[in-house]
Amino acid sequence: MAKTISIVNQKGGVGKTTTCVNLVASLAARGKRVLLCDFDPQANATSGLGVDKTTATPNIYDVLVADAPCGKAIVKTPYGDVLPANKALAGATVEMISMDHREYRLKDALATVADQYDYIFIDCPPSLELLTLNALCASDTVLVPVQCEYYALEGLSDLLSTIRIVKRSLNTSIALEGVVLTMFDGRTNLSLQVAEEVKRHFPGQVYATVIPRNVRLSEAPSHGKPVLAYDPWSRGTEAYKALADEFIELNACPVSRETLRKD
Repeated sequence: MAKTISIVNQKGGVGKTTTCVNLVASLAARGKRVLLCDFDPQANATSGLGVDKTTATPNIYDVLVADAPCGKAIVKTPYGDVLPANKALAGATVEMISMDHREYRLKDALATVADQYDYIFIDCPPSLELLTLNALCASDTVLVPVQCEYYALEGLSDLLSTIRIVKRSLNTSIALEGVVLTMFDGRTNLSLQVAEEVKRHFPGQVYATVIPRNVRLSEAPSHGKPVLAYDPWSRGTEAYKALADEFIELNACPVSRETLRKD
């Protein structure tokens, strides 16, 4: 049975989709059975793995709203399987409002394919609303990318508060998978200061691997490829390979982690 991980940060531009696409591809390259569920109406994760978001049908919108079989919507790629999205997903929130069990639509759908994978990653939209709530209800853990820039921690308290509410009332087993530092530039004091601040706020929960600023990471999506296929020797590729290895190691030998900060 797959472990399901939501990649969440309501701030845009923090490397959320980049992390989702490249971590999935790096785990697939390690022989893991991985599914990327694109749950963002921008559908950048879909195109980032080489799937045409304009023609992929059925897609996650059809699964949520029209009860299309989840397995029929999955697209296989050389970099991992994809449950694609497109801009129609933006309307799903309104259409699900009147549905019974609306917070669990995604969980119920993914449960039908979970035995086919080791990990399912959900790329969440940059907001805290019904789509993100569905993702949190479907997830075992939450992975939070945090950019090494000014205001990096802004809004994280709201995210953690939302996760706590979900844990109390909708998904009692959800936990924090960890925090990944992105857009790191070791030449600047700011990146170093932000990294220390994040580690202070999340003791023992920050991945040792940091994702650097790297032009290849920015270029790869326009070619419909993860960075390891676009430029196997780039710093971005090496970083996500290292993150995948660390992720595998932590999940092979789980340690007792503080689920959520209490202050």
